[in-house]
Amino acid sequence: MASDEQEQHPAPPPAPGAPGRPDGAGPGPGPTGPGRGTAYDGREPAYDGREPAYDEQDFADAARGFVARLEPGTVHDARGRLVWDADAYGFLEEDCPPTAHPSLWRQSRLAAVQGLFEVVPGVHQVRGLDLSNITFIEGRDGVIVVDPLISAEVAAAALALYRTHRGDRPVTAVLYTHCHVDHFGGVRGVVDPADVAAGRVPVLAPAGFLEHAAGENVMTGAAMARRSGYMYGAALEKGPAGQIGCGLGQTTSLGSIGLIAPTLDITATGQTETVDGVRFVFQLTPGTEAPAEMNFHLPGSRLLCVAENACHTLHNVLTLRGALVRDPSAWARYLTETIQLFADGTDTVFASHHWPTWGQDRVVRFLEEQRDAYAYLHDQSVRLINAGRTGPEIAEELDFPPSLERAWHVRGYYGSLSHNAKAVYQRYMGWFDGNPAHLWQHPPKEAAVRYVAFMGGADAVVARARESFEAGDLRWVAEVLGHVVFAEPDHTEARALQAETFERLGHGSECGPWRNFYLMGAAELRGGVLGTPTRGARDIIAALTVEQIFQSMAVRINGPRAAAAGRILLRWRIGPAPHPSAVSPDDGRETWTLLLSNGALTPVRGDAPRGEQPDATLTLTRATLDAVTSGATTFADAITEGAVTLTGDARALLTFSTLTDRPNPRFPIVTP
Repeated sequence: MASDEQEQHPAPPPAPGAPGRPDGAGPGPGPTGPGRGTAYDGREPAYDGREPAYDEQDFADAARGFVARLEPGTVHDARGRLVWDADAYGFLEEDCPPTAHPSLWRQSRLAAVQGLFEVVPGVHQVRGLDLSNITFIEGRDGVIVVDPLISAEVAAAALALYRTHRGDRPVTAVLYTHCHVDHFGGVRGVVDPADVAAGRVPVLAPAGFLEHAAGENVMTGAAMARRSGYMYGAALEKGPAGQIGCGLGQTTSLGSIGLIAPTLDITATGQTETVDGVRFVFQLTPGTEAPAEMNFHLPGSRLLCVAENACHTLHNVLTLRGALVRDPSAWARYLTETIQLFADGTDTVFASHHWPTWGQDRVVRFLEEQRDAYAYLHDQSVRLINAGRTGPEIAEELDFPPSLERAWHVRGYYGSLSHNAKAVYQRYMGWFDGNPAHLWQHPPKEAAVRYVAFMGGADAVVARARESFEAGDLRWVAEVLGHVVFAEPDHTEARALQAETFERLGHGSECGPWRNFYLMGAAELRGGVLGTPTRGARDIIAALTVEQIFQSMAVRINGPRAAAAGRILLRWRIGPAPHPSAVSPDDGRETWTLLLSNGALTPVRGDAPRGEQPDATLTLTRATLDAVTSGATTFADAITEGAVTLTGDARALLTFSTLTDRPNPRFPIVTP
């Protein structure tokens, strides 16, 4: 095994110094809390000494292999709208201010390093142009693109940067490591869909990718997008007192999101594919960081990609934007399998976020510590569940052992030990903690009115809360003022003090999403709802199955109005179907029946059961169905334009079209 020192690399950018301490010794006393990715609430001692000793290794790794930056570090869309601004994070070059947790400041400084880097000969990454990384693997005839970022504009800019320094190589394949949008959304910026459709450019992905990539946000997409705005803080001003990153990267790009369906599924661990002359060996890891995910190994380069299963942060068992709870026990088992399968043939490991790790011994230690973190989190949370602890109690009690506390890469920059422990409780035990006092509680606004009345009225509560604020008990202030804001949303003093409390808690948070949630809450208390900065994608709707589209309609049906409308049957004849699902053999069209009964919408493949005749039949193409689903047109307009043929009772379709609610992308979060 060649030593790291024997390899030659271009001169890297200067390694940033240690944040927070003028002597360079590392993060010192300041607004830093428990070493669990939580927030300091103002009570002494501010610093508990559990942060690992400062060293330069991560900074050296983040700078290693540097080729060039994107200059300037901004990307715009075709209309001139700014969709990415890496230069806005230049303030991170300064020492950590009192408005940031020194450990998160350090992580953000590392994640903000921007440019093209060589990982090993023939493999390059562009980092710092989106939340995630894009990787270029040079093949016999061109370059294989791995995980093309969130949006087309930043992916195209990254490819252009690569080509400027490595030659105008054609894209010969695309590989998605998993089904989250920051790993496929920019695909149209690196490849023409026509080349994929013609078979000239294969697209590889783990089995189940399309179902989960398209379907993850179908049921609760509006709510998840709204909370994503809080989680990533994309609408916050970037600066020492504002958005400094989210731990996994800096923030999300705001360009055009697309999706090109895979043409080659990876269906088994050990599957080997040769793509443009490069041999890949795959490991499926479903149900870890994503429901469809895979690692891959390049034996010829002794290089391992671990997707998002091992990054330089503790990840989320339950992401704060909302998702299904992940399984940290399975996550740990797959990392054990990764070590068993590939460690002996690996000198370098890289992921879809952050910077690589070089040297076989360091690779194994990195993977083992990541594995042990998820195993410890799971096993100790379950142990405490069986000792009678509730989720909040486990979150307060659980700490990593010193050996893991000393590892920077399992700090809670993105997924905190605190909220992950609660997620394990939720996975096994659900929302109810067993205490009957919590079985039938009032909803937040009604409970708030009663709390405030019990505590002597809003003014009295605010006065007492100010005393707690001055004493530094910020967690308590946030809780009691939340009742005042929900009971009397226009109480100016309560809103102002709650905003200041959120700001202080945010500035003390080691976890990037916690910081962003707190600061977004403060911003909305002061200025009103900021909305959702993310944009939807027609490509994702096109990738849904017909059944998924109808399921998305079902969860938007207004039940009380639908129940009053009575029973409605609509037959749908849809084709041609771009998605590989069952079609009628006669003319290539799918037949579906939507049954509205008792306020519930039931999609049925084929004709209605028991031969019940439909009220109306609609014949349309899949493209028209997608256009209606995305809001690009309406059924009435599509019928007028001849895109939909309607037979039967037109009133049934008219009634049906009035029964769905449009999701609200601006619903309040910190106010009722």
